[in-house]
Amino acid sequence: MFSGIVEGTGRIARVLPSRGGMKLTVILPRGSSSVKIGESVAVDGVCLTVASRRGGNVDFDVMTETLRKTTLGKLAVGDEVNIERSLRAGQRTHGHFVQGHAEGIGRVVKFVNDTKDYKLTIKPPAKLMKYIAPLGSIAVHGVSLTVAALGQGTFTVALIPTTLKRTNLGNLAVGDAVNIETDMVARQVVRYLEARDGT
Repeated sequence: MFSGIVEGTGRIARVLPSRGGMKLTVILPRGSSSVKIGESVAVDGVCLTVASRRGGNVDFDVMTETLRKTTLGKLAVGDEVNIERSLRAGQRTHGHFVQGHAEGIGRVVKFVNDTKDYKLTIKPPAKLMKYIAPLGSIAVHGVSLTVAALGQGTFTVALIPTTLKRTNLGNLAVGDAVNIETDMVARQVVRYLEARDGT
């Protein structure tokens, strides 16, 4: 379980095909020296398990299903990725509960980045729109954000300077792919109502 408050960005050091998927090596950001083998780490919002470690580099085994549903299969050496370690029981949750189970890939359709506004408009998979509501929570590349507005098959989020500084969202451009995870509470409410009403 994560909060969507990214601790920093890492860099992809190695990408190797492996049986059943891919092996991904990430250079962790500073302050991550205590990461241990077996820990859960969110990489661009995708929960992965540390398989091995060498200094500041950690290896993850990524399954084929994960590659199909997320942007991890498109990563290349040198790419910047958002990093968040899993929550500890009893610590503050500053964002919202994020499982690290990306539900699909969205596309950036507009990015306003000027002196007044930093806004990102994304077109998610159509099946996810019913879980997205104005002022609701959503995770984009693992970053906890608030939905500012809905459009025709799109949603818009506003970014603060701190988010642009601490994550890779400021590097996005129109057409880029991003991992999307909708709010887990919204998903359960919608599914309950659908089951109750038979829709």
